[in-house]
Amino acid sequence: MLDQNKAVIGDPVPQILRQWLQAWRPCFTAPSWEHVLVLVMGGVLATGKRTVTSCLRVTGRGDAANFATYHQILNRARWSSRAVARRLLGIVVERLVPDGPVVIGMDDTIERRWGRRITARGIYRDPVRSSHGHFVKASGLRWLSFMVLTPVSWTRLIKALPVLTLLAPSERSNRQRGCRHKLLTDWARQGALQLSRWLPGRRIIFIGDSSFAVHELAHAIVRRATLISRLRLDANLFAQPAGRTARTMGRPAQKGRALPKLKTLLANPATRWTSILVSAWYGHAGGKTLEITSDIALWYRPGTPVLPVRWVLVRDPDGKRDPQAFFSTDITLEPAEMIALYVRRWQIEVTFAETRAHLGVETQRQWTDKAIARTTPALLGLYSLISLWACDLLTIKSTPYSAAWYRKTNLTFSDAIGAVRLQLWVGDINQHSPPHPEPNYIPTTRLKRMAQALCFAT
Repeated sequence: MLDQNKAVIGDPVPQILRQWLQAWRPCFTAPSWEHVLVLVMGGVLATGKRTVTSCLRVTGRGDAANFATYHQILNRARWSSRAVARRLLGIVVERLVPDGPVVIGMDDTIERRWGRRITARGIYRDPVRSSHGHFVKASGLRWLSFMVLTPVSWTRLIKALPVLTLLAPSERSNRQRGCRHKLLTDWARQGALQLSRWLPGRRIIFIGDSSFAVHELAHAIVRRATLISRLRLDANLFAQPAGRTARTMGRPAQKGRALPKLKTLLANPATRWTSILVSAWYGHAGGKTLEITSDIALWYRPGTPVLPVRWVLVRDPDGKRDPQAFFSTDITLEPAEMIALYVRRWQIEVTFAETRAHLGVETQRQWTDKAIARTTPALLGLYSLISLWACDLLTIKSTPYSAAWYRKTNLTFSDAIGAVRLQLWVGDINQHSPPHPEPNYIPTTRLKRMAQALCFAT
């Protein structure tokens, strides 16, 4: 039923959203907290661009005279995005990875942005539009995101949940500001060590592509965690040094004889291959049979100490994929486990695509340094929050949007955000059935906002 007499400017924040976000309450002051709730509510309910104005409109605050205060939450208010990320990491690990190793994937993405005032902007290779034979440049911001790779209760797939996202300014930007330029691997080292300090006593496994197969990064991580990454087929691998005797002169040797290159092992017919079945492989739901050979060696690069690693050389019996090599700084890991953990990394690309499609990443219009540094990590963190909230609303057997001609066999993030939006829109209506139920009146303004959200969805 409609309440024709009651008109409100902006619905109050639903109680369930306050409960979901209660863990972050100490990170903000009391005035800022109420505005943060509105921005989070608008970020979930809005469709299309994720600007502050779109968040205000969808929450019924288009006529709010204090609209500038909501902008100031991002560009001026005093709160720490690192403190927010730390609480998000703790909640994700507590709910989804209560025991066992915490697997964290790391990868970078380009947020395509233009504008003279965006100081951290640079020109990069566009990983989405480029291919092996076609190079496309893009102007934008480079972000390095750390994501917990874990299963969730409402889907059978591994999900990549962002917990910490860092802005890596371009070399031109650092030069103009007189700052020392830090490489992507430098940011990866700092982020990995920060996450390790936030999870004391837990075993952590970092997964990265070939961009993170760097000696300095591996040496920094191996003290606190494990690194699994791609390995070049021409990497310098050595055997263990020979044992010392009473007649051995000089200081102890760091490495032994040089081992054959991995590309040489591929061409050697005497190489012994073992067939294994990998349960999760790219595009193979039922598993994939691979041929592998593995060993332990010392990875060496001039100027850095040797690093004991377990390497795995993989080839496809069907010949559809080029041979690949992987390494782990934990030499006790089994080769099949290494491959299964590395394959989880593909979900990072899925998360980047879904945040652009459903949460409006790249549609923000902030240009101040502080607002830029806060907005994109907040949207990526919202992806993790929605995935957590959906655990309370969905199960694998629940099939929203089902029809007689279509039955979903697996839930996706679109189902998760749809369930959360439905809870925020109408979750407070008819929640209970008292002995003498009275009709709940749906505010007219809410119906109008729901209609506007449908009309301007694209």
